Amino acid sequence: MKVLLIEDDTALAQALGEALGEAGLLWEHAATGENADYLVRVESYDAVILDLGLPDGDGTRWLSAWREDGIDLPVLVLTARERWSDKAAGFSAGADDYVTKPFETAEVLFRLRALVRRSHGHAHPILRLGELALDTHAGSVTLAGRPITLTAQESRLLAYLLHAAPRIVTRTELSEHVYDRDHEPDSNVIDVQVSRLRRKLGNQRIVTLRGQGYRLVAPEGEQ
Repeated sequence: MKVLLIEDDTALAQALGEALGEAGLLWEHAATGENADYLVRVESYDAVILDLGLPDGDGTRWLSAWREDGIDLPVLVLTARERWSDKAAGFSAGADDYVTKPFETAEVLFRLRALVRRSHGHAHPILRLGELALDTHAGSVTLAGRPITLTAQESRLLAYLLHAAPRIVTRTELSEHVYDRDHEPDSNVIDVQVSRLRRKLGNQRIVTLRGQGYRLVAPEGEQ
């Protein structure tokens, strides 16, 4: 999953970004609304963390513009403003959730994961497909109750496929949401990592549809 962190406090952005990385999420940083607006319109993200007090205007200004233009990705607002009227303004602009500074990093991660899950139509924190299960809070994967050890990249790849299931996911979509923008893979790299996942999860769980992409399924007998 890829997150855009919009925060003008460099130290706070770095600390929160490191926490996102340790949680297995990819993240990119924008310090101004203008830069964030550009990135939101040209890049693909699974969620946005938005500070309202930006140097070039209130964050609600940018958020309102995104919603008016049909950009509906989940947005978690961060702000030092505690008044209900300020929170109401954020929700009215299109925010999905709200955290007031100072905050616990763990709370931000819990809320962020919940927003991403719900955007894919999942309410429960544990995503299941047959005997395959992903605990989105702990980041752990089990197969028939047995823990499966994955690399960070394999975990991101599986998480995206599982969130999207049973939808077909294209290679382009995977490169945009699962890999760092500065290190986007070629199709062979994706094929290799999908093959590694198949070896750990079973060959029948990830279906390749020629010319379309990949789909995660439950083998017969597990549905």
